[in-house]
Amino acid sequence: MSNKAVFSGAWCPSVIPFKTAGGIDYDALQKHFTRLEKAKIDGILLMGTIGEFVTMSINERIELMKKARKMTSLPMIAHVSTTCIDDMVHLADVAYAEGYDAVMALPHYYYAQTPKQLYEYYKDLDRRFTGKWLIYNFPARTGCDVDAALVLKLVNECPNFVGIKDTVDCSSHTRLIVRTVTPVREDFSVFAGFDEYFVPNLMNGGAGVLSGLNNVVPELFAQIKAAYDANNLNEVAALHKEIGRLSAIYGIGDDFVTTIKTTVSRKYKYLEPLSRNYGGALNTEQLAAVDKLFDIK
Repeated sequence: MSNKAVFSGAWCPSVIPFKTAGGIDYDALQKHFTRLEKAKIDGILLMGTIGEFVTMSINERIELMKKARKMTSLPMIAHVSTTCIDDMVHLADVAYAEGYDAVMALPHYYYAQTPKQLYEYYKDLDRRFTGKWLIYNFPARTGCDVDAALVLKLVNECPNFVGIKDTVDCSSHTRLIVRTVTPVREDFSVFAGFDEYFVPNLMNGGAGVLSGLNNVVPELFAQIKAAYDANNLNEVAALHKEIGRLSAIYGIGDDFVTTIKTTVSRKYKYLEPLSRNYGGALNTEQLAAVDKLFDIK
């Protein structure tokens, strides 16, 4: 792992706790951030997929950004994607003003974009964003892919483009971005988006991981980073195996966001297992599977 990457290590795309009445539970969010800090992870992504950004109004997201930034000293990235570019720019302006280290943007979703369209779109965002920014590549949700060739083209033209979260269930896709871009920009941060690709991404020269299990077992990811930095590969291998085992969480329930929130709720007790996604509440069998997987008594 290059020590020159702008952002690196284990990052958490934080869940956003909700109250029974539907609003954001800021007290629970503060407790969550405090636990992440104690676990010694490297940073927080606010309003990612697990953060349910698509369910929030612009005003709600602005309020969340302002309050959340004051809750932790950890580096923070704000995800600002919407289908309206002016709203994205406004959210980014708020994020930069509030002290976020960077913003992150999906491709222009709903419309599956060609490589030429993606290039024009991100060039426009680069002109309008006033600080550092990253791409959130999630082809399963957007219907298009940001590949290594496009990343390289943008890196060469956009100094404020500092990283990518590559949420692609294929480690060679992420590896190709790393191998193509880092010889040109050593400070460029390539994050894997799946928990079990943390170690492979480090081994391939990537910056780290930005993944959901960091909400549940952030200590495990911090331990991997420490063991990797110490060249203790036996410990890295054992911890990587545990991540593989715990990744079974994504096969429990209909909605992985609700499942992760439910696991945090049952294990740590400070938030309600409430999501704005529909039909995700776990049944008795699924709750038992969560408890068994994470040894919850």
